[in-house]
Amino acid sequence: MSEREEFVRLAQLDATNMTQLCERYGISRKTGYKWLDAYTEGGTAGLANRSKRPHHSPRRTASSVEEAILELAAAYPAWGARKIWKLLESSPLPRPAVSTIQAVLQRNGRVCMGAGKVQGPFKRFEHDSPNDLWQMDFKADVPYRGGKAQVLTVLDDHSRFNICLQACSNQRSESVQNALQRAFRKYGMPYRMTMDNGSPWGDSGLTKYTKLTVWMCKLGINATHSRPYHPQTQGKDERFHRTVDAELLQHRVFESQGHLQEEFDHWRETYNTIRPHEGIGLKTPIERYRPSERSYPEVLPVVEYDVGDEVRVVDVKANISWKGLRLSIGKAFIGERVAIRKTIHEHTFEIYFATHLLRTFDFPKTK
Repeated sequence: MSEREEFVRLAQLDATNMTQLCERYGISRKTGYKWLDAYTEGGTAGLANRSKRPHHSPRRTASSVEEAILELAAAYPAWGARKIWKLLESSPLPRPAVSTIQAVLQRNGRVCMGAGKVQGPFKRFEHDSPNDLWQMDFKADVPYRGGKAQVLTVLDDHSRFNICLQACSNQRSESVQNALQRAFRKYGMPYRMTMDNGSPWGDSGLTKYTKLTVWMCKLGINATHSRPYHPQTQGKDERFHRTVDAELLQHRVFESQGHLQEEFDHWRETYNTIRPHEGIGLKTPIERYRPSERSYPEVLPVVEYDVGDEVRVVDVKANISWKGLRLSIGKAFIGERVAIRKTIHEHTFEIYFATHLLRTFDFPKTK
């Protein structure tokens, strides 16, 4: 059900490539248009397997605004008055002011985080378009019975759409790469991804590259890192972690990593498609998101260089040889081809991997 609704919400966006979207969701174009028609005729209910359950209960008092507010508060106990106010926008009931909703919550002992004093919108920097930048991080040591999960989170900077919410057994490159491959196949690839300086995407050695970020470079994704000791660079993803805590993880016991992932999948649907986000004017993330036009290639493209470049292969000791020099490149590039290019300065040269400058050196060596 969540997959179908997400599909039709994305398919209705302007300039969506229907063929590409159907391929990413593993369905035929016929099925895709069938879901669209069902959604157009019956909304979300039209996407479900046929059910005889009525859309509205005849016994419910249509004028009971307070009842509607309390029902939403019970369904989303971590949401405050502003989010409930936004959800009532589509209700046939009269929509009260935020202050009235706040009073109802207080009167019934339902005050929660986010339900305090109404403030003006907080302005923060965001990229102009979806997929310009994805933020990525781990939420470490989320407990379940018998263990702890390392939760990989990926968030689109512009829309706050959650791309990935994956419970992993570790924080290794292979786990991250597998999760990203699934995300790339479904949503396409971003132009840039930013992350902190820790493992598995950070390297405190000679370069900022790891095997994981080298893989991203081959895909044409610019991998960048936050400044050390400046977690605000990852501010949207850090804030997302707090939301996960407040709305899902607090006071919960999960039986296994699989159970945790099931709850993540269910909550992620709510976060992306139902939950009004105050950082984007109480819209839902899916209202601002667009799948990327950059599809994931199942075969990595070969890194090509200009005719005038001098190409070398990085040896097992992470070095290259050039005109009697031994130049260190970094362990992440062992076995990769890099290019040496002359600069406008007579004795200064640069070493590139694809379009990424790795280092600059002088020849002959300066004294």
